[in-house]
Amino acid sequence: MSNLPLLAVAGPTGAGKSTLALALAERFHGEIINFDSVQVYTGFNIGSAKLPASAQRGIPHHLLDLCAPTDSFTAGDFVAEVLAILPQIAARRRLPILCGGTGFYLRALLHGLSSNPQRDDTLRARLLARESRHPGAIRRLLTRLDPAAAQRIHPNDANKSIRALELRLLARRPAGDHFQAAGLAPLTGYDPLILALDPPREALYSHLNHRCEAMWRGGLLDEVRALLAAGVPPSAKPFESLGYKQALRHLLTPDFSDTQAIEEMRVRTRQYAKRQWTWFRAEKGVDWISGFGHDIAAQHDAFEMGSRFLKKP
Repeated sequence: MSNLPLLAVAGPTGAGKSTLALALAERFHGEIINFDSVQVYTGFNIGSAKLPASAQRGIPHHLLDLCAPTDSFTAGDFVAEVLAILPQIAARRRLPILCGGTGFYLRALLHGLSSNPQRDDTLRARLLARESRHPGAIRRLLTRLDPAAAQRIHPNDANKSIRALELRLLARRPAGDHFQAAGLAPLTGYDPLILALDPPREALYSHLNHRCEAMWRGGLLDEVRALLAAGVPPSAKPFESLGYKQALRHLLTPDFSDTQAIEEMRVRTRQYAKRQWTWFRAEKGVDWISGFGHDIAAQHDAFEMGSRFLKKP
């Protein structure tokens, strides 16, 4: 192939992406680049299912523990980091393998980022006032004006809903269209193969239920306590993510019980997995692999697809 090869392992949370990425890296002499938006933060390990160094099998991993919890890290930052790493991996004659579940990061890398309209405080104030008078108004307006964004954004995520409405109202086009606008250019010089894991839904949900409790009982609360004791404020961005949000609320709100927290974590995690499925199914050029990343059959399929891909002229 004239371009350099690049692999990506995507799919819903808990599907075994890290396991499959490790297997592919061993088979094809690869290095792994994280595209999980929480794993970039130091100290956020258990709730993000970050692979510890002892389990990395000596394979180089990039963009783990990249920034402090109070740092801002955007999709643009992610793209800049990856663009700096890719030539280094190429110089070592190794295969870059992206691994993660933050579809927005992968899309930004492969298809570019736009020069979106700046935040409009006057418009935001009007939208918030409308929401105050008529609860649910923002969601209803987004569903009417940009149904694709409404499907992609969780109903409780007010910030993303308002931003999507801003893009729609200010630029007069859906938020998704901005990926094609002038701005950070799509990735060039690389030919990507995107593999997405597709385990049986009920089996994944069952696994996620058990994994949430295992995280909770396996040190998540102590991890959050340590982060707070180290001076990380409750308002830090990674505390908004699954598991951490419930753990923080449990520690700071006496009437939010252990049982309630675990159940909410389970429900939100299953919902997140469903949204990831929806996201990656809407992406172009994704090859789906049935099963979990640890399944022998799934790994065999990935090896076959990878081999054919790397042999392309």
